[in-house]
Amino acid sequence: MPQTKVMILTAFLESAFVFKALAAGARAFVSKDADRADVCDAILAVADGKVVIPPGLQPGLADQIKARAGDDSPALSLREREVLALIADGASAPEIGRRLHLSTGTVKTHLQHLYEKLGVNDRAAAVAEAMRRGALQ
Repeated sequence: MPQTKVMILTAFLESAFVFKALAAGARAFVSKDADRADVCDAILAVADGKVVIPPGLQPGLADQIKARAGDDSPALSLREREVLALIADGASAPEIGRRLHLSTGTVKTHLQHLYEKLGVNDRAAAVAEAMRRGALQ
């Protein structure tokens, strides 16, 4: 239903997530921590055909657009880059979880996303591919 207008109300404020949501057709992206007036204003703006991106999210979104210009591969999120750096240092999933205050399951999800984005199947290949792309020093 292309006429449906979608507004994302979320706690996930990573620029890669904002980019994906807008690329998929969302018309507004609002933090669930926004006050009631801002949420209502966003709903009215979307209903009026406008796009709502809070000023605090705009620099990260611009970075995503720049990073993806001429590149069909998705950019890595900040958290994915942190996980990548730790696997390059030889950290296990439980150790990464402790260091980043994440569950082991969440770390494994980030690893899967890394593998998909880099087109690899394991940690060593992820590190090697990231180094080839300049995403890891």
